[in-house]
Amino acid sequence: MDDEGLRKSRIVKATHGARKDISDPEFELGLSDYLKTEYAYDALIDLYGRHKSGEGKLDGVMRRAIWRALAKHFGHGARIESGVGFKHVETFEIGDNVFIGAQTFIQGRYDGVCQIGDHTWIGPKSYFDARNLVLGEYVGWGPGAMVLGSAHSGVPIDVPFIQTDLEIKPVRVGDWTDIGTNAVLLPGVSIGKGAIVGAGAVVTKDVPAFAVVAGVPAQFLHWREGYEPQQGMES
Repeated sequence: MDDEGLRKSRIVKATHGARKDISDPEFELGLSDYLKTEYAYDALIDLYGRHKSGEGKLDGVMRRAIWRALAKHFGHGARIESGVGFKHVETFEIGDNVFIGAQTFIQGRYDGVCQIGDHTWIGPKSYFDARNLVLGEYVGWGPGAMVLGSAHSGVPIDVPFIQTDLEIKPVRVGDWTDIGTNAVLLPGVSIGKGAIVGAGAVVTKDVPAFAVVAGVPAQFLHWREGYEPQQGMES
């Protein structure tokens, strides 16, 4: 390709979102069953540490096998890249064909909810306060984007802020949404189906389905092309 060609934008086919559903091989399922039977929870966490940062095929297999052994649900065709960390993985429900990018961290809670829907793609270095989090199906999550699902109350004023009660608020991200690189979702927000959140946006309030928002704080820009909102619907 010449220099002029390199300067032009081009359209290529989607890859992750177009993947066919596949079943993991029987030996992986059997390995997970074995690990679950033979290893205590803490021992599996230690074993994960040995394979957490590896780039080889065996490391990838072991990461999947350990997640499947520990998680509440773990679908087929998932990929857990190197350096992915977690807390309270036993509360996680991971759908089919989910991709979790390198160095992502998912912080659950022992009594929490963390659901990630089928075919969702999570970019590297993302962070999730996943104590009450639901991501839908076919979600695109940009690298470095974050969910903040809790905040300290700040009262009473005569004690350090971090000693005040923590309020956990549910965060809901609808099917088909696209969350831009380094965007931040604050506690309690819901992102409607098919919405687009721009790169670096800070979402402080709910986003309607098929809306495009951007900025700090995130503001409504327009509806996605081809979408016709109901009459009188506010942005």
